[in-house]
Amino acid sequence: MQALNRYKSSSGNPGCAEFMTLAERELSAFFHAVIQLFGPQQAQLSAEDWLRELTGIASLPASTREWRLITLRALTRLAARVNASALSTELIHA
Repeated sequence: MQALNRYKSSSGNPGCAEFMTLAERELSAFFHAVIQLFGPQQAQLSAEDWLRELTGIASLPASTREWRLITLRALTRLAARVNASALSTELIHA
């Protein structure tokens, strides 16, 4: 969650607080879904991917849709990781 701190405003801007709430909600929902589907290890890696995507953008997303784009980018990384893992498992057991 430290990556989110870089966007906190020292002026106490209420708009910034709303953005933080949206970010925390989006990351939390994503994290818990990944735990349920793929387990805690993939959830941890996916949360790190999500935060990496967030820190890679120039400004805070202005809408829920834009937050979801960050989640989709992290989800793409998860899919690639899970597919690579499944493929290597198949090769080992072949």
